Amino acid sequence: MTTPETTLPSARTTPPNTAGASPTTTTSTSTSTSTTVPTYLPPDQLGVEAYPVPGGSRPHDVAPAVDGGVWYTAQGSGELGWLDPSTGETAHVPLGNGSRPHGVIVDGEGVAWITDGGLNAIVSYDPETERVTIFPLPDDRPDANLNTAAFDGDGVLWFTGQSGGIYGSLDPGTGAMAIYDAPRGRGPYGIAATPGGEVFYASLAGSYVGAIEGDGSASVLEPPTPGQGARRVWADSEGSIWVSEWNSGNLSRYTPGTGEWSTWPLPTEGAAAYAVYVDEADIVWVSDFGANAMVRFDPTSERFDVYPLPHTPGEVRQILGRPGEVWGAESAADHLVVIRTR
Repeated sequence: MTTPETTLPSARTTPPNTAGASPTTTTSTSTSTSTTVPTYLPPDQLGVEAYPVPGGSRPHDVAPAVDGGVWYTAQGSGELGWLDPSTGETAHVPLGNGSRPHGVIVDGEGVAWITDGGLNAIVSYDPETERVTIFPLPDDRPDANLNTAAFDGDGVLWFTGQSGGIYGSLDPGTGAMAIYDAPRGRGPYGIAATPGGEVFYASLAGSYVGAIEGDGSASVLEPPTPGQGARRVWADSEGSIWVSEWNSGNLSRYTPGTGEWSTWPLPTEGAAAYAVYVDEADIVWVSDFGANAMVRFDPTSERFDVYPLPHTPGEVRQILGRPGEVWGAESAADHLVVIRTR
């Protein structure tokens, strides 16, 4: 069992937001036409809103909070950030000396869970008690370069370590941690769980998708494009796995029940697919570094829509959302962005 190294008061602060509370907005560039989905805005009426965060934050990942705010990892300052979209105000929580947070997700109790590459640890922050708890990796697993995390159907937290070539699990209740060597060494990056609680991860350097089995081992799933650079994964409501391919610029889907793969190239020249997320309507969202844009894909019509980011470069490295909202972070521009779909 891994014992938390420290449990600290958060020393929560509210830094100045010099750019003001009002978001900026950009309009969309549509690549085709479509009909309106009931209760949702038509794709050509969507746009990107941007909220500034403190300079030097370099926000990496985002996670909607249960209080209506949005958590973000302030990788540049070693803090967990929080944005109030109604006012534009932000607050930062220091995570410890040497912190370099990467991913953040939220559990059912509203606790934020962070993968921290600088601390080489999983970190939790409870907004009710304002306490930071650090779960370090074992000493024989230094510099894992922790990336992202997801909860399985039993409430166990699974995480990836890109440079260390590992993936692992943490039982939040007991602190028990297990570390596994990835099949092809370095590369594990994005990770996600299906509605049924199964966990899949993407290996950027290994160019595969890993399916984590009940015994903790990982089965290798091969996307159709060799050397595609699978970067992140997400599951739709049917349990299919969507993959953003960094090297190929493709978006792929794996259907576990049949083993079938489908692949679509992003519609922009020089596309580089970084993040992927599937919203509550089973619409797929991808961040495209090549186009400096958020890309919407409707699997039913196979239509792409491209929404330019408000800053150049923006560099959205992760996408997450809640009903009616798709959130990302412009890590190169110190802004969070949202597309409101209804």
